Amino acid sequence: MTTVETRAVVDLLGALAYAELTAFDRLAEDARLAPTLTGHAALARMAAAELAHHGRLTERLVELGADPAEAMTPFVAALDAFHATTRPRTWLEGLVKAYVGDGLAADFYRELATFLPEPDRGLIVEVMADTGHADFAVREVRAAIATNRTVAGRLALWGRRLVGEAITQSQAVIAERDELAQLIMAGTGDLSGIGRLIERITSAHTERMKALGLNP
Repeated sequence: MTTVETRAVVDLLGALAYAELTAFDRLAEDARLAPTLTGHAALARMAAAELAHHGRLTERLVELGADPAEAMTPFVAALDAFHATTRPRTWLEGLVKAYVGDGLAADFYRELATFLPEPDRGLIVEVMADTGHADFAVREVRAAIATNRTVAGRLALWGRRLVGEAITQSQAVIAERDELAQLIMAGTGDLSGIGRLIERITSAHTERMKALGLNP
C-alpha cells in the first residue's frame, strides 16, 4: 500500500474500532432495559461480540504500526455526539437502534471496505457481520406491535430520526480526515458515485424498517 492508502486504512479501522467500543458500551447499558432475562442475556451476548470485534480491529492497527488509541481519537467526538442524540428511552427503542442504526453503520463501513485491499477488506466485512441483532430485534419488535399497535407509529418516527442522525454522523466521520474523503472519491469515481452509495444505504434502511413492521 502507498502511504496515503495506509493512512486511509488506519483512519477507517480507527473509526470502526471506536464504533465497536461504543457499541459494546451501549448494548451493555441497553441490556438493563430488557423486560426479561432472555432479552437481557441476548443483548449481553451481542455486547460481548462487539468487544471481540474491537479487539480484532485494534490488533490489525498494531500490525499496521498504528497506535489504536491515537487512531480512534479523531472520531470520538462525532460518534459520541451520535449516541448522545439517539439515546434510547425504552427497550424497544434500543432494539430498533441496535437493528436499524447499527445496520446503517454496517452498510456504510462495508461500502467503504470495497475500496480497500485485503486483508483489511475481509476484516471489515467479518466484524460487520450480524451478531444476532437482526432476528432477535425483528421478533421482539413485531411481537410488541402485535400486542399494541400504537407503538408502531412512535418507533417509525424513531427509525426515521436514526437514519438522519446516522447520515450526519457518517458525513462527520468522512469530513474529519482528508484521506478518508480521498478514498471515497477514488472508490466511487465522482459525486454521482457517492450519491449511488447513499442510495444503496438508504434502500437497505427501508428494507430493515419493513422487516420490523414499521413504515420507513
